[in-house]
Amino acid sequence: MTVGVPREIKPGEQRVALTPAGARALAEAGHQVVVERGAGAGSGIRDDEYAAVGAALATADEVWQRADLVLKVKEPLPAEYPRLRPGQILFTYLHLAPAPELARALRDSGTIAIGYETVQRADGSLPLLTPMSEVAGRLSVQEGAFYLGRARGGRGILLSGVPGVPPGNVVILGAGTAGLNAARAAVGLGADVSILDVNLDRLRHVDDLFRG
Repeated sequence: MTVGVPREIKPGEQRVALTPAGARALAEAGHQVVVERGAGAGSGIRDDEYAAVGAALATADEVWQRADLVLKVKEPLPAEYPRLRPGQILFTYLHLAPAPELARALRDSGTIAIGYETVQRADGSLPLLTPMSEVAGRLSVQEGAFYLGRARGGRGILLSGVPGVPPGNVVILGAGTAGLNAARAAVGLGADVSILDVNLDRLRHVDDLFRG
């Protein structure tokens, strides 16, 4: 099988779907790996690191044309729709619910599309979605704290507080993976944290973790 890794073109997206270690593992298993030049630049990975483990470097057109399996991070953008073709497998985050145009493009192209977010273990857990939710939850508090500063148009609140000044209040909606990790980050900064959820079992879990 030929596995293709195109460069992400979504604005602000710096990730790459396959590391050199992953490319090496696929090559050792007998697969061909084709990586678009510059695909790893946003993640600090040079082209020669892919070449050193046996991956071929190519243009975007060549990657999409040669690949039996395309590995991406984010969903295809309209500029990439014409590259979708029947029988080709696309493995990436899709999140189709708010994207009917993308869903139609995938249907019409005949591509076999598999969303990372739909991959489940036997116990129902989501091994490819959970890590991103963990990052998003923790990063949300970091970004929120940054924009609370006066210099960024905020109210001049320091989440941790200082002697004589109370800590900031953080309210988190939802006690899922993202919410729980946001709580960890906020508690770690010393903020007063409240979590709201309609699932009492999740709230009990949070209560056990943070001891009230």
